[in-house]
Amino acid sequence: MINHFKMFAAIALVAPVMAGCATKGFVREHVAAEQARADARTDSAVSAERSARMSGDSSLTLDVASLRKDLDSLRTEYGAKITALESGMQFALPVHFAYDDATVRDEDKAALDRFAKVVTKYYPGSVITVEGFADPAGSQKYNLDLSKRRAGAVQGYLSSNAGVTDEIRAVGYGKARLVVPNASKDQPGADQNRRVVFVVESAQAPAQGVAMTGQ
Repeated sequence: MINHFKMFAAIALVAPVMAGCATKGFVREHVAAEQARADARTDSAVSAERSARMSGDSSLTLDVASLRKDLDSLRTEYGAKITALESGMQFALPVHFAYDDATVRDEDKAALDRFAKVVTKYYPGSVITVEGFADPAGSQKYNLDLSKRRAGAVQGYLSSNAGVTDEIRAVGYGKARLVVPNASKDQPGADQNRRVVFVVESAQAPAQGVAMTGQ
């Protein structure tokens, strides 16, 4: 009886140990399987992120190449001078005005239309400031008003005819920053003083690395 009791006792002691070992083995296998699945998910996520990043880089490269082409077109076809600023871009287009006049000329509308397409395509949500200027003939007060009316005329054209829906501001600087000093009325170069300049401010400005001072 004693031997049988000892045998049963031994079995009773060994059985939990064996069960414990089996349980631990199952847990290890379960943990390993979960880790393998987690690693697979991680690898998949990394791969997806890498693919998305490569796709984004490719899209950015295409956008920059397209932008460079459009900026070069503005320069070669319309004589635009384009400068990268800290807060955006400056576009000096050959949009000029007759003496003592603030009417947008028909011959300048094609350049304004092309400028509008570039801005709406590459600078959505930007703030556009139209800076108007005058030649030195007339008083300072009159030229400030005239230059602002010129900027306002271009502002109206971009909004109503060129399809620009972003915020457009119009400011006048009178006879400041003359392109051809002292040239006024019918003198050579006076029309270059009667002009507008555009400043495009945008948080998304891909052209800053593309367009240096336009030639």
